Amino acid sequence: MTRYLEDLEPGQSFRTPSYAVTADAIKQFAALWDPQPFHLDEMAAGLSFFEGLAASGWHTAAITMRLLVIADIGLPLGIVGAGVESLKWLRPVRPGDVLTAEATVLEIRELKSRPGMGLAHMEVITRDAAGQPVQSMRSNLLVPRR
Repeated sequence: MTRYLEDLEPGQSFRTPSYAVTADAIKQFAALWDPQPFHLDEMAAGLSFFEGLAASGWHTAAITMRLLVIADIGLPLGIVGAGVESLKWLRPVRPGDVLTAEATVLEIRELKSRPGMGLAHMEVITRDAAGQPVQSMRSNLLVPRR
């Protein structure tokens, strides 16, 4: 189902499939993008603030993006962001965590500067299998009108 700006309304939510986080994935991402010891090595991580191997927050954000894309929300342009208002990492993501995300429409508005386009102000909460939030994000998505 294709969803245009008119098909979205405040309070509407979209839930994603799940993603299982592995130690190898945490280390591979960290080696490329955030090579800090607590993301790369169990022993060093055990002695760190995190007291164990933890995924980079940027890895959690990337997983969340993947989950949103594969959820097939049906936006005609895809998940095209127009900026992130806030991004918070609420608890460490560990090997074995299974993450899901839920995106909720907070507000819809048309763009006066671009007729035929609008913004969907969204809140996305990423949770572990126990339902604990690990990340929250508020952002705007660019969505065409029908």
